[in-house]
Amino acid sequence: MTTVNIHQAKTNFSKLIDAVMHGEEIIIAKAGKPAAKLIPIIVTKPKRKPGTLKGKIRISADFDAPLPDDILDSFEGK
Repeated sequence: MTTVNIHQAKTNFSKLIDAVMHGEEIIIAKAGKPAAKLIPIIVTKPKRKPGTLKGKIRISADFDAPLPDDILDSFEGK
């Protein structure tokens, strides 16, 4: 863990952010006393919960039936 004063933090902010992104923790001190801590943000994806839309979505029985000729022609540019 590295400790820097406010002036050093303002002067070298980009370098400090790079260090934090590589896992280092930085303490920013004011008048020699710790005032703030820079730590990396750990982003996690929320866990998927199967079945959350159960009963809210209905799929028609003829979902995969062939399209009518006029609609099919529109897709094919005829």
